[in-house]
Amino acid sequence: MPRSVDELIALLDLEVIEDNLFRGQQPDTMMQRVFGGQVAAHALVAASRTVPERYAVHSLHSYFLRPGDTAVPIVYDVDTLREGRSFATRRVLARQHGRPIFVLTANFQVPEDGLDHQDAMPEVRDPEACPPLGDVLPKTGEDSEAWQQEWAALEVRHASDSRPGGEIAIPGSAANVRLWIRVNGRLPDDALSHTAAFTYASDMTLLGATLVPHGLHIGTPEVQAASLDHAVWFHRPFRADEWWLYDQASPSASGGRGLTFARVFTQDGLLVANVAQEGLIRTATRRS
Repeated sequence: MPRSVDELIALLDLEVIEDNLFRGQQPDTMMQRVFGGQVAAHALVAASRTVPERYAVHSLHSYFLRPGDTAVPIVYDVDTLREGRSFATRRVLARQHGRPIFVLTANFQVPEDGLDHQDAMPEVRDPEACPPLGDVLPKTGEDSEAWQQEWAALEVRHASDSRPGGEIAIPGSAANVRLWIRVNGRLPDDALSHTAAFTYASDMTLLGATLVPHGLHIGTPEVQAASLDHAVWFHRPFRADEWWLYDQASPSASGGRGLTFARVFTQDGLLVANVAQEGLIRTATRRS
């Protein structure tokens, strides 16, 4: 995975093969399959490269179809579904070995004024007062230093969660995890660099929230986890290289799947995005 902001910027810069056709390269990684956030960010970049500059992305909806091969580049084929005065829509199909592995639909809007309201940001400790996520994760045989190197392009701080002894107590809520996240370095000022980097990071921790009530973690041998779908709604512009709070809640897990919703706040309390994801969370008991 990219180990610096420069490597992340390079990873998200797609090669143009021809009109509406792009190729994404693979980073060095210890992962057995392509990270879902990488494919989603690549697809968003591909879609964005085909719309006029007056549009800004406001939502994306995607499905993970097959595991990606980390040794082979991914080709992204963009379809122009609609381009109107206010909105534009693109569909992106990602392929490897001649087969689709991921599909994304992104909607873009020409920015305009309108009604405005938002949820209040929850009270949490400042990111500087929170420990790095790698220090909080249980020792499961996976080397902590190797984990830190794999995700070194991102800085992630653990604010709180609802495990026994945790700091979140929300009546009627099954599971909650709050993290401070930012790109670990300075990104370019263009909006696409920030929406793409955020999309990359947004897939990293959501499934972990579904395991909180069960005393399990992503990476433990008894858990098989994989993203199935992923959606993002962008409400207001923000910088992915400045701290944002990932306020994650999992309302349900059943049938080998877990669902998580997340609100995204800037450090000064602005609600800038919402995210939803369902993923596979099979246990060793289920697989045996």
